Amino acid sequence: MELGEKLQQLRKQNNWTQEQLAEQLYISRTAVSKWESGKGYPSIDSLKNISALFKISIDDLLSGDELVQLATNENKENVENITGMIYGLLDLVAIAFIFLPFYGNPEGDYIRAVNLIDYKEVVGLKTIYYILLLSLFGIGAAELGLRFFEKTKSMGKVLRRLSVGMHILAILLFSMTRQPYLSTFLFILFLMKGFITLNNKKL
Repeated sequence: MELGEKLQQLRKQNNWTQEQLAEQLYISRTAVSKWESGKGYPSIDSLKNISALFKISIDDLLSGDELVQLATNENKENVENITGMIYGLLDLVAIAFIFLPFYGNPEGDYIRAVNLIDYKEVVGLKTIYYILLLSLFGIGAAELGLRFFEKTKSMGKVLRRLSVGMHILAILLFSMTRQPYLSTFLFILFLMKGFITLNNKKL
């Protein structure tokens, strides 16, 4: 008997609806429905709660194949979470680029390195710099904040794609407007993201 069938049987033996079981496990009714229909597997923590609630061992709940599948799903989820955290941390670095002296400010025959606040080039361009860097910072904060919520897998992928797109745009803009220091640092961060993504695909 598969996990979904066992769970449904245990639930009915206690005369519980899916909603009532969900309340006992502090999860959504949709999650219970997915498990019972075989469209998903509970997390390790949820399995422990099910085991404790029905006083049945995890080994009795799951078959060998289901244990392997659960371990695989758990591993993928952990990789997704770690990737999101690293992306988030790398994007948060963008806020530092506002305060570091990476911008060339012409002063007579010389070019002095200043931070973005003291940068006195074209006002419109300075505003675009702020928007790009603050957008990257905001995406990073959202990526990290997402770790505290459930059902965020699809949103995490959207944010990572947005992060990559914004990063490419920033590199192109700072390169075209002749900001070599900033372009170089952004490119290094972008390479780090690429390295992490490639490694994850091998897992």
